[in-house]
Amino acid sequence: MINDMISNEILTHWLMPILIIIGGSLIGFIFKKVFHAKLKDAAKRSKWKGDDVIVVAIESQILLWFVLFSVFIVLNDIPLSYQYKNYFSIFLKILLIASFTQALAKLIDGLFNLWTESRGGGFPSTTIFTNIVSITIYSIGLLIILDALEISIAPMLTALGVGGLAVSLALKDTLSDVFAGLHILLSKKVQPGDFVSLDSGEMGYIQNITWRNTKMLERSNNIIHIPNTKLSSAIIKNYDSGDPSFSVKIPISVGYDSDLDKVSNVVNEIARELHNNMVEINKETEPSFKFRAFGESSIDLAVYFRCNKYGDQNPIIHEFIKNIHQRFNQEGITIPFPTRTIINHQN
Repeated sequence: MINDMISNEILTHWLMPILIIIGGSLIGFIFKKVFHAKLKDAAKRSKWKGDDVIVVAIESQILLWFVLFSVFIVLNDIPLSYQYKNYFSIFLKILLIASFTQALAKLIDGLFNLWTESRGGGFPSTTIFTNIVSITIYSIGLLIILDALEISIAPMLTALGVGGLAVSLALKDTLSDVFAGLHILLSKKVQPGDFVSLDSGEMGYIQNITWRNTKMLERSNNIIHIPNTKLSSAIIKNYDSGDPSFSVKIPISVGYDSDLDKVSNVVNEIARELHNNMVEINKETEPSFKFRAFGESSIDLAVYFRCNKYGDQNPIIHEFIKNIHQRFNQEGITIPFPTRTIINHQN
């Protein structure tokens, strides 16, 4: 009889809280699978990309939030002592703060990336920036958790200040690279995707700027890791800064017996054909050529194209030389070899 009374009492005090928690979890599951899925589809159809970031940021936390909310509702009805209820309440607060911190980190990181895209690369979304944003948010979340645990953070901040001075001296080179990386990004000296050449001779595409190094991909598909301090102080030619198009000069020589009007017509015809057919050539600028000098054994001229970006000059030069050589042979225009006349004075 006594056992039945105890069982009924336990069932009475625990059944309802358990059912509420299960019900809250079920509602959270349905909300995630049905309502959140519809919100996600609606966000994809909207023109503003910020709602996509918000929906994705909270997606992994929805079920946990419903479970925690259900537990908070029934916490006072659970037959536990005040001390255990207090411990359990603090634990739930820590979980909730950690969950909100993670969702907020994803949200701000996504909105930051979205903002950088709208700025046209003013603040490139590289590893160094995303890490700084994430570390800042998680640090704030940790401080809030410590405050919830009623742990004073003043002594910790003092210790961190003293320890930070020692660490900064020990990691002087690393910190120099970090601040050099920030300087490179904020000054827009180079940005991910730019094709650059350094005064030391290296050329390639900037892929990423991390805490210590900048990763550069050469055209030969080799990776170069450059310390940020060296890149910051280097003399850099950035082919993609501003207008990436540039002029391509192709020198040609013809014989002195050539009909220069005929040469002009052939060169202009080939240049216009390439201008119309090659995507590497800038369509806003017409090709041109000029006779430049009387050479030792030829009349020298140069043809000028404008390509869209660095690297486009190679197929342009290739196609022009191939076509001009074929047409010169057909038209009987000679490309002379250098000649020397040697006079032997005999005694």
